[in-house]
Amino acid sequence: MTYLVTGGAGFIGANFVKYVLAKHPDIRLVILDALTYAGNIGTIADELKDPRVKFVKGDIVDSEVVAKIFSENEIDFVVNFAAESHVDRSIENPQLFLETNILGAQNLLENAKKAWSKGKDESGYPLYREGVKFLQVSTDEVYGSLGETGYFTETTPLDPRSPYSASKAGADMIVTAYSETYKMPVNITRCSNNYGPYHFPEKLIPLIIKNILEGKKLPVYGDGTNVRDWLYVEDHCKAIDTVLLHGRPGQVYNVGGHNEMKNIDIVRLTIATVRRLTEENPEYRKALKTAPENINDNLITFVKDRLGHDKRYAIDPAKITAELGWQPETRFADGIVKTIRWYLENQDWVDEVTSGEYMKYYEKMYANR
Repeated sequence: MTYLVTGGAGFIGANFVKYVLAKHPDIRLVILDALTYAGNIGTIADELKDPRVKFVKGDIVDSEVVAKIFSENEIDFVVNFAAESHVDRSIENPQLFLETNILGAQNLLENAKKAWSKGKDESGYPLYREGVKFLQVSTDEVYGSLGETGYFTETTPLDPRSPYSASKAGADMIVTAYSETYKMPVNITRCSNNYGPYHFPEKLIPLIIKNILEGKKLPVYGDGTNVRDWLYVEDHCKAIDTVLLHGRPGQVYNVGGHNEMKNIDIVRLTIATVRRLTEENPEYRKALKTAPENINDNLITFVKDRLGHDKRYAIDPAKITAELGWQPETRFADGIVKTIRWYLENQDWVDEVTSGEYMKYYEKMYANR
């Protein structure tokens, strides 16, 4: 069984690579990643030593690169993590998100369809090689924003509010179109906010951890009351693997963590946890670039709210639980401690991925807010 994992050097993709290699000893992986700012080959350095793994540097929009992968490898599964994924960046440059997220997904689908097609049935629909599937990794943001109650289900109408979520919704619709028009075996998973190891620090939790350790201000959009459902990344990887192997073709599965929290509460909990862990463990104090007494809520600074900032996301994962037996295993109270410990113990990785262009971006996004 050979997987093509796109975006495999990014946050969720890298965690998925580590998870499936450990779980399935008889698989092969082809990893395709453009190694942009959020893709770090050092994250999967150990996995690239595995003879089961082949790495290709390239863009999912590049038809020649993708076609060559399919011609040189008998790909059984495509798992598409590759995407521009930060809402703030999409507000700055919407076109890049449309090109990568929509046209890139279509390019992968078209090459998979050509490689997997084995003639046509009597109605003219393509027939496909047994055991193949295309899985699109999507987001709960395609559903828009919730009020104070209720949950996103798989039948919630798509209502994206940002260029990022619109591009992901467009990709989802292209995947659905290939399923309906060409009877291609596909699944779509839509997850809530992920957190955990190897998360690039432009997203809330790793950014807050990094700034706490450096004694920098913690930028919180608006009044901090926006609510997100948090999903530990390993739980998400288990869900994707389950859907890939057992999900009904053509189906969408929502993957949620049952961990709703306000952004401001996340920030305060992270401050308290970093302070406690560094007080309890002298080894962790090596990660501090500020005096321990500076780790307190005075670091919080409220900044101008993001344009079109959705108020609340919350996912109902009842379908994936009922059909496939998956459910989130990691409580946020446990997952945030595991995540912070990882960052305290892996400052070399953080320093590597946040050098250069990241600092220019950070200054641009938060300096005048």
